[in-house]
Amino acid sequence: MTQTSELKPVLMFDSGIGGLTVLREARVLMPERGFVYIADDAGFPYGGWEEPALKERILSLFEKLLKEYDPEVCVIACNTAFTLAGSDLREKFPGTTFVGTVPAIKPAAERTRSGLVSVLATPGTVKRAYTRDLIQSFATQCHVRLVGSENLARMAEAYIRGEAISDETVMAEIAPCFIDKDGKKTDIVVLACTHYPFMANVFRRLAPWPVDWLDPAEAIARQARRKVPLVDGAEHPDNYDFAVFTSGSPDFATRRLMQGFGLRV
Repeated sequence: MTQTSELKPVLMFDSGIGGLTVLREARVLMPERGFVYIADDAGFPYGGWEEPALKERILSLFEKLLKEYDPEVCVIACNTAFTLAGSDLREKFPGTTFVGTVPAIKPAAERTRSGLVSVLATPGTVKRAYTRDLIQSFATQCHVRLVGSENLARMAEAYIRGEAISDETVMAEIAPCFIDKDGKKTDIVVLACTHYPFMANVFRRLAPWPVDWLDPAEAIARQARRKVPLVDGAEHPDNYDFAVFTSGSPDFATRRLMQGFGLRV
């Protein structure tokens, strides 16, 4: 039997707790692997950063993380981080496998019937050339509206911690996603931030008409599984499944949330 100590962990990285949506799916597909969850809460939210400074921060963080944890694979469970720094990470750390998160524009373009697709993202993801290249490559036959929300990632973090969020504030963020034009209506909204699926039930309740809210978490987890070798006889290790917060001081509600996801802090 393989010694579990030989199995390297899967490192999951996000600006905050949004990557838990991906972690939940990845655990189902990789039960034999331990996970290290990195939340860059000291840098959260990424939307307000200047690009060069944020890129430098992410590369610097990974220099330390890779030395400390030597992961089998790194999952960047954050659209903003990966669309900005993904290629730089791969170039700087060629010996490491990175699985990224990008807006699910291709599957949205394949599924839409009305041809009206909205991408609900952070301002950073919306303005990134990477996102526009995806539209150019896969969705030229569609009308794609990019909606950059300044506040929704923060609201999702508060919501999952149990704080009350008013319907009006949520609706103000998602309303631009809905287009009703020439007898056609938006039928797909891409959730292009891993925080947003936590609020999907709220979005469904408030939406002016039903749409398909596209959550990329399962697809990201499947791609990570493809990159992680299956090892005969491997059993889940005891020494992983913890979360690291770059602030060093997550609050009580966040600690309790992590425990609910089976992670010690």
